[in-house]
Amino acid sequence: MTANDSSTIRLAIVGLGNCAASLVQGLEYYRDTPDDATVPGLMHVRFGDYHVRDIKLVAAFDVDADKVGKDVSEAIESGQNCTIKICDVPETGVTVRKGNTLDGLGKYYRETIEESAEPDATHDDIVAALRETGANVLVCYLPVGSEQADKFYAQCAIDAGVAFVNALPVFIASDPEWEKKFADAGVPIVGDDIKSQVGATITHRVLAKLFEDRGVTVDRTYQLNVGGNMDFKNMLERDRLESKKVSKTRAVTSNLHGELAGKISDRNVHIGPSDHVEWLEDRKWAFIRLEGRAFGDVPLNLEYKLEVWDSPNSAGVIIDAVRAAKIALDRGIGGSVDPASTYLMKSPRHQVNDDQGRRDLEVFIAGEDATRPAGDAGAAVSAVSAVAADSSGQEQDVADSLARL
Repeated sequence: MTANDSSTIRLAIVGLGNCAASLVQGLEYYRDTPDDATVPGLMHVRFGDYHVRDIKLVAAFDVDADKVGKDVSEAIESGQNCTIKICDVPETGVTVRKGNTLDGLGKYYRETIEESAEPDATHDDIVAALRETGANVLVCYLPVGSEQADKFYAQCAIDAGVAFVNALPVFIASDPEWEKKFADAGVPIVGDDIKSQVGATITHRVLAKLFEDRGVTVDRTYQLNVGGNMDFKNMLERDRLESKKVSKTRAVTSNLHGELAGKISDRNVHIGPSDHVEWLEDRKWAFIRLEGRAFGDVPLNLEYKLEVWDSPNSAGVIIDAVRAAKIALDRGIGGSVDPASTYLMKSPRHQVNDDQGRRDLEVFIAGEDATRPAGDAGAAVSAVSAVAADSSGQEQDVADSLARL
């Protein structure tokens, strides 16, 4: 079996935490959904050639002693996992293997879990496992701050010829040097930092842009997030938090054109995780405020609270990211899959507005995109979708798309 087998998406997962638990449950939950159904939780039942049921889990890696050695169906209900259960998952036949820890366990993880005593898997071990299982897409769900570990698995994906979905805020697809590694190897990457379906980032981003589109100046804003899962506990270690704050802040301010446009470190913008409240479990509460000036410089303020189950909120997005990565692999596209990254990720290498991002993604799915062959140095992007855009900003959209080629 080869990694680019076109009939099935053979999925490998690094990190069997709450997000992986929601993804694995979702693959079972939506397995028999009709192609033409509109269902809660999915933007696409069928994404190009692939239905949700075409995703088959073939490998999984973790370092938690309570998960390594177990079938994935059992591991996703083990350890500190605390997300809501949406369905039973039958035995998968996939045993969780010990991965490589590197910087994947921060202070609070080490205080909470026991690391598996098995030897760390080497680079060659991981590559061999990906090849042995016929994996063609690898999703990385490591904890925030796992920069060395994330790049370790990214290199394994390159060397195994396996498409990579970077779900955490370590900058790989958006880093020119790393993106070129994937492009030169002819391996697709979708990244970085998965968006939720309707989460704090997407709502904050859209509402901030709405202010500007309606002629309101955004003077200052904050987004405070609290949750009870291990992700939030891990982020109490502020040294591991920097990339997450950058990713979330840039996702909002990159969509603006006023004084706060593109700002990452500014007294008038504060966006990021704030605290760990254990009894919330996998729920996240986000508190967002925007302060602006409207007609006659009259103050206009908006404040709202968002309550979500954190991990299921990103699972439907990651399902699309996985299928986009496989389609890119099928088409021989190497490097950043920009039409997927810009719509599905917080920190793609090119930011576009969400309407344009959705159009680009749909054109990519339809196979009408202007992409590079594997190993070329250009971008795997859609140029023609902007031409089809029916909006007042059509000319700028075309220019932006051409600039990304």
